[in-house]
Amino acid sequence: MADVAAKAGVSRALVSIVFRNQPGAGRETRERVLRVADEIGYRPDSAARLLARGRSRTLGVMFTVHQTFHMDLIEGIYPEAERLGYDVLLSAAARGRSESQAAEALLGHRCEALILLGADADQECLEQLGRRLVTVSVSRRVPNAPVDFVHTAEGKGVRQAMDHLVGLGHRRIVHIDGGRGPGSAERRRAYRAAMRRHGLEAELRVIPGEHTERSGIETGRMLLAERDRGVPLPTAVLAGNDRCAMGLLMVMTRAGVDVPGDLSVVGYDDSHLSHLMPIGLTTVRQDAALMAEHAVRFAVERLRDEELGPREAVLDPKLVVRGTSGPPRDGDGLSPRAG
Repeated sequence: MADVAAKAGVSRALVSIVFRNQPGAGRETRERVLRVADEIGYRPDSAARLLARGRSRTLGVMFTVHQTFHMDLIEGIYPEAERLGYDVLLSAAARGRSESQAAEALLGHRCEALILLGADADQECLEQLGRRLVTVSVSRRVPNAPVDFVHTAEGKGVRQAMDHLVGLGHRRIVHIDGGRGPGSAERRRAYRAAMRRHGLEAELRVIPGEHTERSGIETGRMLLAERDRGVPLPTAVLAGNDRCAMGLLMVMTRAGVDVPGDLSVVGYDDSHLSHLMPIGLTTVRQDAALMAEHAVRFAVERLRDEELGPREAVLDPKLVVRGTSGPPRDGDGLSPRAG
């Protein structure tokens, strides 16, 4: 019967039904059905089976298309989810597609839990998601929202970067702000605190920006224009993230600015792109693999235990010193005013 069905072009679903509805079939018949299923490439629809039981065993992951660090996080999410018996479904926020649209798409596919990478959502949005299903926010922390949080100790990472630069002799240290990007407020506060702690409040300068290469490019052009008007360049820049740092480096090196002799640059994230530059980027490393593992475990553990409340994991950052930071060429890095 199975051979006839195969020759007649009967669908894979029908072969499955034949097999399932004949539990008393003899061994020879069952083997023939399985052989035909292999020949036509039939595979059981495990997702349909799970949905029939009210489960999808799928974790939805929302990310932003152009954020390279999100790719590093996703790379760590897959193996941990598979280890715990869950599939992963991705949905991207991009130009013309908001985070709420990306999240709703995941809900429409019956994901059991959401993992939000660097979400820009406000507290009300996160609260609504947290009430609908298990939600984990990675990098973005919103106090009192009913979701799990996984993030790096931002202030500690900035302090490491600032102590490194000051230790090299830098005083004119500028910070390119990350705008509303995840961790930006904490990094901005930590920069200001570090400048005051080192007695450099007179040199404190925060330049508005965002976590994009364009932000670094625009800041670089602005600083070069100021130099042309007689304002000295800073001797060091702490960028909001690696993407911003790379945009800045592109503009400065094309203009003939020596890095790190004339300008030291420090990023944040230690995304995989930071290793691909001709000069390795000095940056604050966030452990993407460990962050991903925590996010997946938080989601799965709360799915298994409905009484378990939201939790928070704060991971230690680590400064990675490479080729874009060094002592200032003028020795002390002081502007005439500060000197």
